[in-house]
Amino acid sequence: MPKKMPKVGFGLWKVVRDEAAEITYRAIKEGYRHLDCAADYGNEIEVGKGIARAIEEGLVERDDLWITSKLWNTFHAREHVEEGCSKSLQDLGLDYFDLYMVHFPIALQYVPIGTRYPPEWFFDPGADKPRMIPAKIPLLETWRGMEKLVHNGFATHIGVCNYNTALLHDLISYAKEKPFALQIESHPYLTQEPLIRLAKSYEIEVTAFSPLAALSYQEIGMADSGESVLNEIPVLSAASSHGKTPAQVVLRWGIQRGTAIIPKSSRIDRMRENLSIMDFELTDNEMADIGSLNKNRRFNDPGQFTETAFNTFYPIYD
Repeated sequence: MPKKMPKVGFGLWKVVRDEAAEITYRAIKEGYRHLDCAADYGNEIEVGKGIARAIEEGLVERDDLWITSKLWNTFHAREHVEEGCSKSLQDLGLDYFDLYMVHFPIALQYVPIGTRYPPEWFFDPGADKPRMIPAKIPLLETWRGMEKLVHNGFATHIGVCNYNTALLHDLISYAKEKPFALQIESHPYLTQEPLIRLAKSYEIEVTAFSPLAALSYQEIGMADSGESVLNEIPVLSAASSHGKTPAQVVLRWGIQRGTAIIPKSSRIDRMRENLSIMDFELTDNEMADIGSLNKNRRFNDPGQFTETAFNTFYPIYD
């Protein structure tokens, strides 16, 4: 029977290197079997050490885990896709990925691994005025490189992140190997109903990152302290009705609407809390009331952060 992607995963974004091995190990020990990694997170070596420890201690076998990673923007050329994937596999100590994804529909100039890794966004951080340098690489070319990964056994499945509806339609028109999953920001403030509906119509799984909305962004100055979905009346009301925390209600809403979710926490109690959402069900009215909180509030928007942080205006959403 083909392995299924667990609906609740553990996100490794913003997990600092010196804690990543221990946090990964603890997440696996607490029951997480879906780990969401990326080259750009800069912690795959340490995450790999946590995975190896869990396997060595007999907590899991490799086949018990669903491990995702992502191709960074500087490896979009067809001839560089395998290089990016192989580096992540090497760092994580793995033979294959369950899912390997295009991180952004943004192609940047190639930076050799020997020059700088992870390459991040600037082409030359030491320049007088460092900038992103786009590369003229069609997404079709990148996808052909991704398809080769499946054929050569580097990845069981391939997918895309941060695509919009137009890009998804386009991808389906040329994909020989259909995308298994689409990963997008989605939460009650950004429900993305048309995009999720479209993905499902193409039988593409959807994973929602930042499922708790602003919590992932307040600490890095990309959200205001007052922007908390956990304080909204429909969430608080459902939490009271079910004897759950507001965070559990919001995560349950994400699962119940048919998406996988990848929350992250370095605290053991929160790891447990985020996993404990399968023993209750929101009513149709509760689901609708929480969904009505949508305000199309996108926290992770390249059209904003690339200009602010990387001196380059590069929007991908209208």
